[in-house]
Amino acid sequence: MPIVSIKIAKGRSIDDKRKLVEAVSDSVVSTLGVKPEWVSVLIEEFERENWSTGGKLHIDKFGPGHGKTSK
Repeated sequence: MPIVSIKIAKGRSIDDKRKLVEAVSDSVVSTLGVKPEWVSVLIEEFERENWSTGGKLHIDKFGPGHGKTSK
């Protein structure tokens, strides 16, 4: 039973998350040859003020909304 853990910054839409888990699940099924109902995908979201890279908080380094594409 594969379990995939994905960590992302908060702010993605529910539709984006649906597409993400579908794509990841499909990839796991085709790569490992398991049944779709065996695949679990966990999404853990972080506020940018609680995430840093290179000693700077993402909220300060990149600003709010960084990493999102406009649709």
